[in-house]
Amino acid sequence: MKTTPIYGIMAEFDSATDLVAAASKTHEAGYKKIDAYSPFPVEELAEAIGFHKNGVPLVTLVGALIGGLSGYLMQYWMAAISYPINVGGRPYNSWPAFIVITFEMTILFGGVAAVFGMLALNGLPMPYHPVFNVPRFVMASKDRFFLIVFSTDPKYDPSGTRAFLQSLGPRSLWEVPS
Repeated sequence: MKTTPIYGIMAEFDSATDLVAAASKTHEAGYKKIDAYSPFPVEELAEAIGFHKNGVPLVTLVGALIGGLSGYLMQYWMAAISYPINVGGRPYNSWPAFIVITFEMTILFGGVAAVFGMLALNGLPMPYHPVFNVPRFVMASKDRFFLIVFSTDPKYDPSGTRAFLQSLGPRSLWEVPS
């Protein structure tokens, strides 16, 4: 008999307040790899599941620094090394002339890094996600709220996690196959 690996256990709730309360209790119980789904943004939900990090600003900064350095070094290479021309007795490395292109490359690389960094850190594009295997998950875009504890969580135990989620008073519980 072939068994399907389990992605996690999902609980369905009727309201956003129930979901936030359940997410807080789940995080306080020691579960760290959890996620929540709702049909509209719930302000307290990110804090309730313990999501506090955001790597996009760092990715944007690194992209902007690479863009600024490459813009400046590109101009320096062209003006001072590859094709040096003495114009009006100025030095080959005339940095005030390089400011505009350096600024534009900083903005361009920072913006592109922000977009691709956001997509990568969000795990996008993701044409398939295991939560779509749960038949009731279609209600997540209408009027239901879902909380999932991933099977990769160190504290995950199939029967113990199911009992814990059942104690939170959900409408229903589902095992999410991978």
